[in-house]
Amino acid sequence: MTTNKRGFAQEVWDFFCSLRLSIFLLIGLALVSIIGTIIPQGQPPREYLATLSETKFRLYSSLGFFDMYHSWWFILLLYLLTLNLICCSIKRLPRVWKVVSEPVLEMDESFEKSLPNVKDLKLKGTKEELKERMASFLSAEFAAPVITEKNGAYHLFAQKSPWCRLGVYVVHLSIIVIFVGALIGSFFGYKGYVSIPEGGAISQVQTQSGKMINLGYEVRCEKFSVTFYDTGAPKEFKSILTVVDNGKPVPGLTSRPIIVNDPLTYKGTTFYQSSYGQSDEGALYHLTVRDRKGGAPVKLTARQGERLALPGGAFLSVMEATMDVRPFLRGFDGPGAQVEFTPAGGNPQPFVILSDKYESFNAQHGGDLLITFDGMDQKFYTGLQVAHDPGVWVVWAGCFLMVVGICMAFFMSHKRVWARVTDSGVTLGGSASKNPAGFEICFDDLVEKVNKA
Repeated sequence: MTTNKRGFAQEVWDFFCSLRLSIFLLIGLALVSIIGTIIPQGQPPREYLATLSETKFRLYSSLGFFDMYHSWWFILLLYLLTLNLICCSIKRLPRVWKVVSEPVLEMDESFEKSLPNVKDLKLKGTKEELKERMASFLSAEFAAPVITEKNGAYHLFAQKSPWCRLGVYVVHLSIIVIFVGALIGSFFGYKGYVSIPEGGAISQVQTQSGKMINLGYEVRCEKFSVTFYDTGAPKEFKSILTVVDNGKPVPGLTSRPIIVNDPLTYKGTTFYQSSYGQSDEGALYHLTVRDRKGGAPVKLTARQGERLALPGGAFLSVMEATMDVRPFLRGFDGPGAQVEFTPAGGNPQPFVILSDKYESFNAQHGGDLLITFDGMDQKFYTGLQVAHDPGVWVVWAGCFLMVVGICMAFFMSHKRVWARVTDSGVTLGGSASKNPAGFEICFDDLVEKVNKA
């Protein structure tokens, strides 16, 4: 029974120390991450239902595809990878640590045969003189040696960059640190969305789970602007924000412009420019109405949905409007409005009116009246993605560790040189943990220099 338990425990230990498991988990994480790049994450249900059927929406929702980075199966993969890295490090690190902290100081004949680079040097002088000569040479050309004496021979050992052997474990540690930072952000942070009309302010954020978070300060939208390409597609949209804390604008965050990829951060909360739209608050629509038979034009101003009385007993309501109809009407530009016209004693008639530039288009509707849309005092709202992630600095620390570890692991080499000094001469040996061809050149250069010294 004891043997069986030990065997099972050993199998579990070997399973989590397996390099195959590491590769499987890394490939698995890469593959499932594709889901997060294909399916937009954290969108409102109506956004998904606009492109998916009800059945697919329920299926994807139950599988966690709409918030996959917080799904149980994605977190499980990260836990397994972390456990795998820890087990691999525990199993292999003691051996590497022994190489670093307890190097082989003597190059006896059996050890000499294991070295890829060995050279016998015929140098003149006594054993003591050669020992001092080699010590000075290695100190000047390679690294200060450790000198020992064994069986009548002097052994000199010098090494460079022994700590680079720990680079892979620094990378392991960095991945775990990044994972811990992500967990901190997941458990103690939040993501949400707010829309602020021009001139308005918010002090609360609704998270993706519907929870209201009190910011403890206000974010005010001073102004919003948008520019367009000739095609009518938005070119750049920009919000001018001011952060007000304890009733006073925060220095440096007053009338701060933010655009896409240039967010505003205050007290660990970051506001990203995400979207925009026309605000219904305070928008004024300007129209001109005149009788087709003649007479002076009448200028009118209305708010959205307001029922305006027109000459002759008709009524008009502006349902929605835009300052540029190009995205909606091919071949037209300028302002336009969707209106509801109710002739005297008649039924409501919805249609679109444009500026006076398109008089013939406007003349198709309105009965005895010719109605044109002159524009609007338009106000926008700015849509901001809000993220509060207290683990972001932990993640950055992990990224820094990863860069350090990668540099240690891939761009540094543990180089070692041994010299055995006897009465018959000097035997020089050397090895490197990486790039053996490059080290061979360095070793030959050392041999050439010591022969000339």
